[in-house]
Amino acid sequence: MLMIWIFILAGAFAQSAQAMGAIDATVNLTLRLLPGNLLLAGIFLASCFISLSIGTSVGTIVALVPVAAGIAAKTDVSVVFMTAVVVGGAFFGDNLSMISDTTIAATRTQGCEMGDKFRMNFLIVLPAALLTVALLWFSASGGTEVTLHDFELIRVLPYIAVLVLALTGLNAFIVLATGILLSGLVGLFCGIPGADGQIVPYSLLRWGQDIYKGFTGMNEIMVLSMLIGGLGELIRYHGGIAWLLARVDGLARRLAGKSGGKGSSRVGESCIALLASLADICTANNTVAIILTGGLAREIALKNGIDPRRSASLLDIFSCVFQGLIPWAAQLLLAGSLAKISPLEITINNWYCMLLAVAGILAIILGLPRIKARSTEA
Repeated sequence: MLMIWIFILAGAFAQSAQAMGAIDATVNLTLRLLPGNLLLAGIFLASCFISLSIGTSVGTIVALVPVAAGIAAKTDVSVVFMTAVVVGGAFFGDNLSMISDTTIAATRTQGCEMGDKFRMNFLIVLPAALLTVALLWFSASGGTEVTLHDFELIRVLPYIAVLVLALTGLNAFIVLATGILLSGLVGLFCGIPGADGQIVPYSLLRWGQDIYKGFTGMNEIMVLSMLIGGLGELIRYHGGIAWLLARVDGLARRLAGKSGGKGSSRVGESCIALLASLADICTANNTVAIILTGGLAREIALKNGIDPRRSASLLDIFSCVFQGLIPWAAQLLLAGSLAKISPLEITINNWYCMLLAVAGILAIILGLPRIKARSTEA
């Protein structure tokens, strides 16, 4: 229900900001600040920074996807690819941030400190992030065609306020409500851009209509989210998740027995990664996936001599990987709704989450990063 209310407020803010001209003004400001060959990489880094600061991929998507879609409309970059860049950066912070729900859940279930988990996790994901930046820079190395327009700085105020308030850690409801209020006030006092580009008056009635339009624009995603949430709970209630965990636990025991103790840590780490991945695919919620699998992952880690910092990192990494790649995840549904595109299109263009999966798999196979071991005693 909390996610549904965020959807409602996000829709109202996006519609109010669009009507008042905040999105166009923010887009034009961004295009002036970033050169064409750094546009994609810059958007990705901005998304990484914001998500790392506020600890939520949803908040980052709400703040940046409308701007990214506007930038795509004024450049030769597709809106699908631009949206996928934002979503990828959003999961960078969701995975790493000290205040992210996934970090808190992973560290508490595995019994390690957040700072220790961050250092281990960061070393695993850094190659994926750097390679994503390099690929985005290379893909735009020929220069991106940009159309610049004049803008009024005051119309950027709602987006600046939303970003600043989000970075302070303020509740998402208060942040979005403030954005809606500021968008309306700027429109009422400064007018809004008309069809011919001229400024026309903005009324309380028109503002209310825009808010309502934002609400109704989220109807489909709200119903779909409720159906997915209900399906996930049915699977859990009837023992589907428990059955899945038992199968992976059995697999871990058999593989550990066959290995005779040799390479048992890799077997255990592979099973932890598989646990987090399957649970997230079934629940479409990375935090819930970690909570459901955390206890079993802790047992596997203890039996196979796996550092709790490492098991916590793998849980977080692979739950975020699939949360960014399954089209029925709330974040992709929200991004698709805001950008008016299919979530499946975002999935197949989300380079960062794909590279993050590769980085996680290589970390397990190669046993990297190698840092000073700590006791895995409970």
